[in-house]
Amino acid sequence: MAIKTLEELFVHELGDIYDAEHQFLEAQQKMRKQASSKTIITMLEKHIVETEQQIKNLEQVFKALSEKPEREKCQGAAGLVAEGNKMLKETADNPELADFAMAGAMVKVEHYEIPAYEGLIIGAEKMKQKEIVKLLKENLKQEQQTAKKVAATLPKLLEEAMTSESSSAASA
Repeated sequence: MAIKTLEELFVHELGDIYDAEHQFLEAQQKMRKQASSKTIITMLEKHIVETEQQIKNLEQVFKALSEKPEREKCQGAAGLVAEGNKMLKETADNPELADFAMAGAMVKVEHYEIPAYEGLIIGAEKMKQKEIVKLLKENLKQEQQTAKKVAATLPKLLEEAMTSESSSAASA
C-alpha cells in the first residue's frame, strides 16, 4: 500500500513499533529462560512488564486515532532478534558470556526503540495529539531508563565473563 499522507505514515510507523515491541517481548521472554545472572534476570523481568505496558499504550494510541491496532512487520526488530538468537546459540556453553551478550543485545534494542519513539512523538506533536504524545513519551522514558540501566551493568557482566573465561582456561 502506498503511503500518501503524513497521518498514513504516522500510522504505518506506529504499526512498525507495535510489531517491534511484540517481537522484543518474545525475545525477552526467551532470554529470561536462558539468563543465569540475577542482574540480567531482574532487568528482563522488569522490562517484560514494561514492554507489556508499552504495547497497551500503543493500543491506546491506535484507539485515539480511531485505528485498529495492526502490526506492520518491522524488519529492523526482526534483524536484532535474529542477531540476538544467533549470539545466544553461540554463547550457550558459557552462561556468563551469554549474560554479557544478552545485555549487549538489550542495549541495541533500546537504542533502536528510542529514535522510533522520538520520531512518533514529533509527529504526534505536529498533529496536536496531546494524549498520544503523553503515551509515547511514557514509552520513550522507560526505554531511555532501561538503556541506561543495562549499559551500567555491562562492566560488571564483562568482568564476570572474563573471570569465567580465566577459570575455564586455568582448569583446562
